[in-house]
Amino acid sequence: MDSLKLISKQKFPSPNPKVRLYMVEYFSSGLRVKGLMAEPDDDERHEGFLYLRGGIKRVGMVRPARIAQFAAEGFIVFAPYYRGNEGGEGNEDFAGDDREDAFSAFDLLKDHPRLKDNRIHVFGFSRGGVMALLTGIHRPETSSIVTWGGVSDMHLTYRERKDLRRMMKRVIGGTPNKFPERYDWRTPIHDLEHLMAPVLIIHGALDQNVSGEHAKRLEKQLKKLGKSHETWYFNEYTHYFPPSVNRQVVQKLTSWMKSQ
Repeated sequence: MDSLKLISKQKFPSPNPKVRLYMVEYFSSGLRVKGLMAEPDDDERHEGFLYLRGGIKRVGMVRPARIAQFAAEGFIVFAPYYRGNEGGEGNEDFAGDDREDAFSAFDLLKDHPRLKDNRIHVFGFSRGGVMALLTGIHRPETSSIVTWGGVSDMHLTYRERKDLRRMMKRVIGGTPNKFPERYDWRTPIHDLEHLMAPVLIIHGALDQNVSGEHAKRLEKQLKKLGKSHETWYFNEYTHYFPPSVNRQVVQKLTSWMKSQ
C-alpha cells in the first residue's frame, strides 16, 4: 500500500475467523489519523468499501463486528476513526476539515494491493451520510454510494436535534443563523452536480435521530439533476434496524453495490 499515506498496519483481534482485521495509521492533511481495516481471509482480489461512521467522538464509534460483517460479503473495508479519535492527531469537526480523513482513506484503499478493478464503494451511516456524499463529490471515480439513515443537510440537523446544538455550536463555531456558510459547506446536497456515482438511500421512516426529510431532500435533488439513484424506505423502523433485518439489508445493499 502507498507509503505516502500508510504509516502502519497492525493485526487487530477479529470477531470473524474468515476476516482479518488491522489497526491502520495513515496520513490525512499531514495529521496521523487512525482507522480499522477488514479484509477477507484469502488471497483473492476484492472491491473496496469505505465505511464512514456516524456520531462524533465516542458516540457512533467504529465497531469491529460491523466492518467485519461487510468484509464477509467480499470487500476490503476501511473505516476511519476520524482525526482526534483513538489516539489520532487533530480534532474532529463534524464534516468540516475531517472530511479529508475520508478522502485520504479512499486514496489509501485505491492503493491496496488486493483491490479489484479499482472499484471502491462508499457507505455512510448517520452523520457518515454527509461524509459519503462529500467523498463521492471529491472522488468522482467512486463506484457507488450508500447512505443509510444519512444526514444530507446540516442546517436541518441543527434545527431538528436540540440535543446536538451545543456540540454543533462548539465544533462549527456558532449557529446556522450566525454562520450559514459553515453549515452550507457541510451540506453536500448543494454540490451534487459533481457527483458521478449512483446513490442508494436507505432510511427508516420512524427515525428520530436523522429524520426522513434528509432522505427526501437528497432524493429530490438527485432526481432534479438526473442522477442515478434508488431509495429503500422502511416504514416500520427507526435509526436502528432489528439485527435480523439489518443482516438482510447488508446482503441486499452489498449486492446492489457489486451490480453498479
